[in-house]
Amino acid sequence: MWFLLFVTLLADAPDHKMVKADVDRWMTELSNWGRWGPDDQLGTLNLITPQKRKKALKLVKDGVPVSLAHDVLKERAEDNTSPFVQTMLPRAGTFWLDSYSVNYHGYAHTHMDALCHATYQGKMYNGFPADDVTKDGAKELSIIGAKGGIMTRGVLMDIARLKGVDFMEPGTAIFPEDLEAWEKQAHVKVEPGDVVFIRTGRWARRAAKGPWPVGRNAAGLHASCARWLHDRGVAMLGSDEASDVVPSQVEGVALPIHQLALVAMGIHIFDNCDLEELSKQAAQRKRWAFLLTAAPMAIPGGTGSPLNPIATF
Repeated sequence: MWFLLFVTLLADAPDHKMVKADVDRWMTELSNWGRWGPDDQLGTLNLITPQKRKKALKLVKDGVPVSLAHDVLKERAEDNTSPFVQTMLPRAGTFWLDSYSVNYHGYAHTHMDALCHATYQGKMYNGFPADDVTKDGAKELSIIGAKGGIMTRGVLMDIARLKGVDFMEPGTAIFPEDLEAWEKQAHVKVEPGDVVFIRTGRWARRAAKGPWPVGRNAAGLHASCARWLHDRGVAMLGSDEASDVVPSQVEGVALPIHQLALVAMGIHIFDNCDLEELSKQAAQRKRWAFLLTAAPMAIPGGTGSPLNPIATF
């Protein structure tokens, strides 16, 4: 009897194996190219309608803001090969001045990826040529397209909490059934126009065990989650790492979620958010949805921007 039950469970278990050909096929099947016209540069930010924004404002009950940005890392570490540099300048009369320098892409600094950040077979989102990005910046799809900011419903998907741990171990994959299990446990369903944040507990693990080379070993979404994101109509994706599980478990594709999101679906991405305080505040209220606001720097041609997303309960 137990043997038959085991066989049945195996038969019902989803097959998560994906190869490069699957990702290549999904680049077409999940594509939003042309959905909002041939010149569209917003991608799924189009799903954040005026009605969606007004509805999101009603989520504010307590007036409590929570920053989703990690304090900038100035110390070189295994997960921070390009530290944030603050240089104090000579005082100007009664004013102190300083200069900032940061290579924000990577696995250390909280930032937003513009759609021009990634390419596939010589193309960016909506078919814009990769050659549009030159030494002067991106001609199309730059971060300037999000200058108006993001204001919509944010949803925390606390997968570490779902698994009953403070943090997930590096290399642990998150699958579509995990996302659906969290929806059931948290009594919240992701809707079109939402910004979804995936918590693995990366910063909690760093605090407990120290830094590690996140770019080579990180918990995150398996490539099979891409269709789920597409079908749910996710407007933006964020996480406390860089969304993708690393290694990706798809030979020949290093970051399939990044590739499918940025290039095929036109989903902007928040990387390296600090979701620890958000997790505490949401658990205290038993409310996993909130007003999400964020505004990147207005940089013409920029491939992204450091920023400080805010959740308001």
